[in-house]
Amino acid sequence: MARAANPAARLLGAAMLLLLLVAAGRRAAGAPVVNELRCQCLQTVQGIHLKNMQSVKVTPPGPHCGQTEVIATLKTGQEVCLNPAAPMVKKIIDKMLNQASSN
Repeated sequence: MARAANPAARLLGAAMLLLLLVAAGRRAAGAPVVNELRCQCLQTVQGIHLKNMQSVKVTPPGPHCGQTEVIATLKTGQEVCLNPAAPMVKKIIDKMLNQASSN
């Protein structure tokens, strides 16, 4: 009879451990998450017309994201992620750098 109680005790112990893990997971799930700790550009476009752009922000690789991100804000207020390897985007970045160095 002692052997019959042993599997029940193991089951009870496993259930208690599972309950403890679920409670700990619930507490961690409620913790605030900072949005900037991930890549912002999941999809990119090859380029947009310069006359539609209001500004461009270049974010270098870092702990938040392993790739360079180029985010253009359009005159409509919409933000568009540009492919930093696209020739047109490279020209835009070069133009920005030249303007910044001449100021």
